[in-house]
Formats: sequence, C-alpha cells, structure tokens
Amino acid sequence: MMKKSRLIAVLLLLCLLSPLTAQGQAESGQQKEIELRWASIWVGNDSKAPAVEALVEEFNTKNAGKIKVVIEPQPDYNAYEQKVRTSLAAGQAPADIFTIKFNPTTATFYQSNLLMDFQGKLDDAWKANFDGGSLEQSTVDGMLKSLPMETAILPIWYNMDAMKSVGVNAVPATEKEMFAAFDKLKAAGIAPTSQMTGDTNAWTSMIWFSHFAVSLGGPNVWDKPFTDPAFVEAAKLIKRMIQEYSTADAVGLGAGGSGGHFLAGRTAVFSNGPWYAGRADLAATPFFGSIKIGGLPAVGEYEDIMISRLQANICAASSKDAAKEQAIVDFLKFLTSPSSIAKIAETSGAMFAIKTDYRPVNNLQKQFYDANASASTTAFDLEAALGAEVTLEFAQQLGALALDRISAEEFCALVDRKIER
Repeated sequence: MMKKSRLIAVLLLLCLLSPLTAQGQAESGQQKEIELRWASIWVGNDSKAPAVEALVEEFNTKNAGKIKVVIEPQPDYNAYEQKVRTSLAAGQAPADIFTIKFNPTTATFYQSNLLMDFQGKLDDAWKANFDGGSLEQSTVDGMLKSLPMETAILPIWYNMDAMKSVGVNAVPATEKEMFAAFDKLKAAGIAPTSQMTGDTNAWTSMIWFSHFAVSLGGPNVWDKPFTDPAFVEAAKLIKRMIQEYSTADAVGLGAGGSGGHFLAGRTAVFSNGPWYAGRADLAATPFFGSIKIGGLPAVGEYEDIMISRLQANICAASSKDAAKEQAIVDFLKFLTSPSSIAKIAETSGAMFAIKTDYRPVNNLQKQFYDANASASTTAFDLEAALGAEVTLEFAQQLGALALDRISAEEFCALVDRKIER
C-alpha cells in the first residue's frame, strides 16, 4: 500500500512538472522568425527591381528561420510618397523599412518618434561605407533618421541620331546654339523636348526649370524669394519650352508620357536621372548608342553647374523589440554594403551614396559617372531644395502659366506663398 501511494505521488509530480518542462524547452528552443515588411518602390519596371529582388532572396536564404524580409510593392511613386506622409501623420510607420526623397518636407519626419535614429547604430565600419557629405545632408538636429542610399545628377539627354538628322552634329554649347538646334528639329517635324505639367512635381519640366533658375541665379538661388528675377526669367523660359518646343500634349502630361515620347523618338531632348539609363525599353531603342548627356547650356551668368540630389533615403520604424531593431540593422547593413550596391548599380545604372569599386562599362551609364566626377559645382533641383509642398504648387500652376492664364510674375508669386520662412 505504501509503495502504491509513493508511485501515485511520483506520477502526480511528473504531471505537474511536464508543462513547465515543455515551456522551458520552448523558451530555450529556436527563436521565432522575425518578419520585416519593406514598402519598396524598386519593383516592377524600375531598373533596380531585379537586383533588389535577388538581394532580398539572398539575405532571406542566409537568414532562414531567423529573419525574413517581405517586399510590399509600391510601383506608383507619387501615391507612395503620399502614403508615407499620411501614415506618419496618423501616427503609424508605413512599414518596417521604407524610403523617402530627402528634402525640407521629408526632413520634418525626423520629429516623429516612429522612426529609428541610426546615429547610435552606425558603427565605424558601417559609417565608412557612406559618402560623408550625404550623411551630413541627411543629419537633422543631430539625428540621422534616414540613411542616404540613392543619389542622382539630373543632366540633359540628347538623341544625337535625331540631332544629326537635322544637321546638328554636337551637343549645343550655348543658349543660342540650343534654340537654333530646337528650331531645326521643329522644322523637321520632331518635337525638340519632352515637357510635362502633370503628376505631383511636373518632373521633367521641373528639372529644366531648375537648370534655368540655377544658371540665372547661381547654385544658392533657392535661398532667394521665389519672386526674384532669376525665377521670373526661368518661368518665362520654361513657358517657352512648353509652348514652342515640346509635344502638343505637354500640359497635363505625366512622367510616363514624357518619357514615352523620348523612347519612341518623338522628342530629341530629355532630362532624367541615371536610373533611367538602365531601363530595358531604353536599351531597346535604335538610338540608345547615340545618346549623349550634359549640362544645360548657360542661359545666365552661371555656367557648368550640374543639378544633383539625394534621390532615396532609407528609413526604418523604431521598435521596443530589440531583436526586431537588430534584424532591421542587419538587413540594412547587408543592403548598403559595397558588394550589394555594386550589384544594383551594375544592372540599373543608378548612382549611390555608398562607396564601391564598381565602374560602368555601358556607355550611357559611364557618361553619368564621368559627368558627376567632372562637375565643378552642383546645385539642388527645386524639389530637393524647397520640398514637396512647394513643388506641388509649382506643378499645379505650371499648366496655367503654359496656357497664358497667369503671367510669369503671378506664377512665381503663387509658388512663393508655399515657401516656409
């Protein structure tokens, strides 16, 4: 009877201990896989998409069971920017990882506690990968709540096959030569330039306007009131470009239409960043090998200034989960490593704030690198200098300017009202 009682007691004790033992095994077992959501614009037709997808797959394979990065495609750039602003304003990060165009508008995001501050996470080895000037530009009040990744210069592109077809054998070096070339193209039935007033930033026309303004007012022109004579004259010039030297549908046209005209050979002169050089549909054009890029011929006293910007900075959501924050850092270290960036640059033509040994062999990509290296002075474009709200007003009023509904002076005064001082 005694032995039977002892046996029952032992069995009861084992039953009581078994849940604790199972719990202890679960706690000491493999950690649950951390999933990171990346709201990425580098998807679809973006020239960086294939390399980015391959890198994410490589990282996930190496970290199987520990970290998994899931790309949430954001193919509409304009809608994506609005999503980021709306999410942050509502007190929620749009994803664990996301990108912004760094400018005065997005710099206000640094005041949000939703964003991770990389200042305390950027060790010496990781910091050494980045261009020092880009890191400095991305630092606001001692905070580094976005990492500079993609940079850009925004030159003028010339389809030299089209130019030579009307007897223009070299890139125009002066304003007089430029308009003379445009007149020849126009007379031959070729719209000289791709202009647009649509989307949230009137992208290609905004670049042209920026070239005009900087040439007239200097690299620090953006510090002046928008009613300054340099901006008024730039407004008159961009109006002339749209009315006389572009396609008939320029008013209201978006970036896809503007680029589409150039790809189809309907226009001969274009403006965009280096990422466009890696597009498959551009490489498939019969004039791909004839494209030459350069700065816009000076229309004012300031010459040889290249328009440049921080095109994409990476942000991350802050988290009280230390393991998740470390997972984000681990992925971003991998993504911004020189070897990863070299793979993206090689296939896309894009330029980055991360140092690599990559040197392009593709002629068009090489022209971008050479132009960037040889630029004696750089200046921001309007969007990079003044932010999204000012650029939106610029785009909304540009159509009215092109249709003669407002004067250049009125146009500048309307945009000036949106500048915070």
